[in-house]
Amino acid sequence: MKKFFSVSDAGNLSNLVDKALDIKSNPFAHKHLGENKMLGLVFLNPSLRTRMSTQIAAVNLGMDVIVMNMGQDGWALETKDGVVMNGDTVEHVKEAAAVMGSYCDVIGLRSFPSLKDKVQDYSEDFFNKFNAYCKVPLVSLESATRHPLQSLTDLITIRETWKSDKKPKILLAWAPHIKALPQAVPNSFSEWMCKAQEENLVDFQIAQPEGFELAPSFTQGASIYYDLQEGLKDVDYVYVKNWSSYENYGELYQGDASPWMIDLEHLKATNNAKVMHCLPVRRDVVLASEVLDSDHSIVIQEAGNRVWAAQAVLKSILENI
Repeated sequence: MKKFFSVSDAGNLSNLVDKALDIKSNPFAHKHLGENKMLGLVFLNPSLRTRMSTQIAAVNLGMDVIVMNMGQDGWALETKDGVVMNGDTVEHVKEAAAVMGSYCDVIGLRSFPSLKDKVQDYSEDFFNKFNAYCKVPLVSLESATRHPLQSLTDLITIRETWKSDKKPKILLAWAPHIKALPQAVPNSFSEWMCKAQEENLVDFQIAQPEGFELAPSFTQGASIYYDLQEGLKDVDYVYVKNWSSYENYGELYQGDASPWMIDLEHLKATNNAKVMHCLPVRRDVVLASEVLDSDHSIVIQEAGNRVWAAQAVLKSILENI
């Protein structure tokens, strides 16, 4: 593995999940791989789980870690080419990424979309430029369109908690929110579950209001429902997540979204489903507290597995440096 942006960088999903679970059983077995290696973590946006879990994963592998909060610890970056830098930006990504790459053996980068310009956001221009200029392996800690470490974590958690020989039936369920959120997590989850479905590991479907379809490139092979109760029937896992409209880019749902907030009554239609969420979650807005506090919820186990997802990715990269 030379970079980690999407499911296309993951190779065989079963093998990568097996690697992560093997690491979980013996976290320090590969500490020699990261000896005298530096991981730089660059954040343009807030983070809790991604920040802590990736640092822990790197330390488990023997790496040293530097964390940069751009705009707070570093200069505001310019990304456009050919621009006269007489505004608020102080340093161009060409120099910044190149310098960071000269200091670090691997870099992790987190940057959210503007939710104003769909073409710009979905071009992943910032990530692609950073990758080109840093000249070292780059790991996405979430981009404008994807969050692959979260999606690998989700697949690890499903494998770890599924106790049947039959394929689990998984629903990605849109949920209410008070503000416009990116499509990165649901895009990525859908992309990974569609690939897992191709590999005959899961059955995957999505429930969302009309007008909140994800970009078709992320949902190939998924069954789509516009009625939450229909989507919930007999599923084994419910992955709850809000996202703003892709069609009317960045817009909030305009109707009454409260019927889409899953509570225990909703879960009666499922196969005693486990409930997942990437966190942070707004209780009783996105998901009912009675669900989060019930045996249905595996959100803490899911969050814990972020370490092993990051460690599996970093191990794969270190093995190829």
